[in-house]
Amino acid sequence: MSAFERYLSVWVALCILAGIVLGNLVPGVFQALATVEYGSVNFIVALLIWFMVYPMMVAVDFTSLRRVHERPKGLVITVVVNWLVKPFTMAGLGVLFFEYLFADLIDPANAGQYIAGLILLGAAPCTAMVFVWSQLTRGDPNYTLVQVSVNDIIMVFAFAPIVALLLGVTDLVVPWETLLLSVVLYVVIPLAAGTATRMWLTAAIAGAAAREAAVSAFTGRIKPLSVLGLLATVVVLFGFQGRVILDQPALIGLIAVPLVIQSYGIFALAYWAAWAWRVPYDVAAPCALIGTSNFFELAVAVAIGLFGLDSGAALVTVVGVLVEVPVMLSLVAFANRTRGWFAANR
Repeated sequence: MSAFERYLSVWVALCILAGIVLGNLVPGVFQALATVEYGSVNFIVALLIWFMVYPMMVAVDFTSLRRVHERPKGLVITVVVNWLVKPFTMAGLGVLFFEYLFADLIDPANAGQYIAGLILLGAAPCTAMVFVWSQLTRGDPNYTLVQVSVNDIIMVFAFAPIVALLLGVTDLVVPWETLLLSVVLYVVIPLAAGTATRMWLTAAIAGAAAREAAVSAFTGRIKPLSVLGLLATVVVLFGFQGRVILDQPALIGLIAVPLVIQSYGIFALAYWAAWAWRVPYDVAAPCALIGTSNFFELAVAVAIGLFGLDSGAALVTVVGVLVEVPVMLSLVAFANRTRGWFAANR
């Protein structure tokens, strides 16, 4: 690991500060960048995410995907945690904090909005950023792709019913443009680019070991682009919300509390289940991180569609974006430090 990667949390903290400062100094620039979108998917952020996930997509070996079914435990944990646990614990935390613990600190009229925003985040597991977290923990790229793909398929059918059940909304309209466009932009296109690159790299090389060595050398050379993409994304995201953070810091802090508790709790549950079930580390780490991370583009789009741009629900989904990167980096660091637990367990 390079010195740059070793101090990644420091660079991220500096980028968060830079994003907040720039968002307030030159708000017009970020407002212009925010308009480059369709279906609530921002193409500037999408481009930066391509830089982040591309190295991992090059590492995907389609010939190995045939054997994923031989290791079903990681997929079972992913599905159970993401769809049978996470939405309901998020709803429970929302009720606990905004109807009871924080009742005297917020406007009671907004409590339901904040709970709704938490539910939308809880019912939308990550599609794109998890490839970055998996790469930082040296996860199995083939298995991570399968885990994300299974989540995406389930999301198409389960997101609306779960949100409708928890919100009590029977006429929920899912923004299919956001859902499908995000899958295409964050999974299909970078996967196609990575596959084409892999074929180009290995076309004239004989022997599986030599081909993997060539791919590994290439991904090692381009990995700094992935980290730079992450840092640029942090600047852009915090720049988009720089004014909100400074205008309502106390409210942002209150909203962040249940989000942080949920993130660490879900990670602990999935990571412990993977350890107890003797899942290999390179599957266990991405498995736990998928459940922890959120598909914030979808959550933001639905919140705006259901409750409006200036609603409390929309604000919560935005705070989810702000909380996610620092929390996920801390969990990546924890996973890397505890890799030995899984080797000893096996």
